[in-house]
Amino acid sequence: LNYNVLGLIFASMHDSSVAELTKQRTMGSLPFGGRYRLIDFPLSNLVNSGIPEVGVITKSNYGSLLDHLGSGREWDLSRKKGGLHLLPPYSQTGGIYRGRLDALNNIWSFVEHSKAKYVILSNCDIVTTIDFSPVLKQHIANEADITLIYSKSKYDSEVSHGATMLEFDGENRLKDVLVDPQFSGECNMWLEMFIISKDFLKKIVSDAASRNQYSFTREILQGKKSEYKIMGFEHKDFFTRIDSVQSYYKANSMLLETDKRNALFSKDFPIYTKIGDNGPAKYGLESNIKNSLIADGCIIEGTVENSILFRGVKVGKGAVVKNCVLLQGTKIGNKSDITSIITDKNVEISDEKVLTGSETYPLYIGKNGRI
Repeated sequence: LNYNVLGLIFASMHDSSVAELTKQRTMGSLPFGGRYRLIDFPLSNLVNSGIPEVGVITKSNYGSLLDHLGSGREWDLSRKKGGLHLLPPYSQTGGIYRGRLDALNNIWSFVEHSKAKYVILSNCDIVTTIDFSPVLKQHIANEADITLIYSKSKYDSEVSHGATMLEFDGENRLKDVLVDPQFSGECNMWLEMFIISKDFLKKIVSDAASRNQYSFTREILQGKKSEYKIMGFEHKDFFTRIDSVQSYYKANSMLLETDKRNALFSKDFPIYTKIGDNGPAKYGLESNIKNSLIADGCIIEGTVENSILFRGVKVGKGAVVKNCVLLQGTKIGNKSDITSIITDKNVEISDEKVLTGSETYPLYIGKNGRI
């Protein structure tokens, strides 16, 4: 275990980009892939990289997040030394924090007490599997102030928004930073993960606080790129970014493709999550299932195609479910026909209803909705 490194996860960055889904939860506790939550990915990545101490910075609506994380036992973070710490959101100026530097300033006493020398920071809106050990090695070898983790990817500003693009010089040092650029094409997208030494982080956080600055991207990456030694580390594995209801739908649907599923869930790097004690899924005699992910506790008596069903979903007799993402506890009535729908938790669709969204614009039904 590497007690020299502290992990910090922002559970609520970019909540507003999926406002419908984060009305009653944080970005980190958004359900994903049948049984996971988005925070499971950064948390498991840190634990698999041998980091025994992780702080989770919350903002608002964090009830479901606390319930999911509990003592951190499932991630092997329920320990006497290090372990999982949930860091509440209040800022010293009153109210909720405004940006990353503001948030770090509020929880600084926690970071100060940690014996770690380096800090790895990550958001929850990027779904990927990554080992942080080589990044740390490169960071130390380069004697960098900050090492940003980025990925080469295609970007289309009409579909995505709010991403940060990085440009590097020949020595892989940061040259330019564009936030939410209006262009389409190949680029270096910042995965909003970075490594920094604790002392250097302290310096930039206290500097920012005294100048009433709060945005890490604007004040540090754009404002001080020529002053500080900011380097890049390319992450070459599969990732997907969730920045809208459409991209959330697409990211879930991607798991139906074997290669993408295998890229995300590898045997050497398992993704841990809270265990639910449900019975296995039950299939009725007339049920018909094609290319779908079905979690435990589901009862299916109808047809399901190209869909992701979370725990405890019920599909009635003669019902047809196509291209849908149905969150925990959804009930679909008999002879109903639904296509391209996202249902939040405990939605009930009564008998003989027809609901149709489209793949580019899925229909979203809020928590506890009745139709």
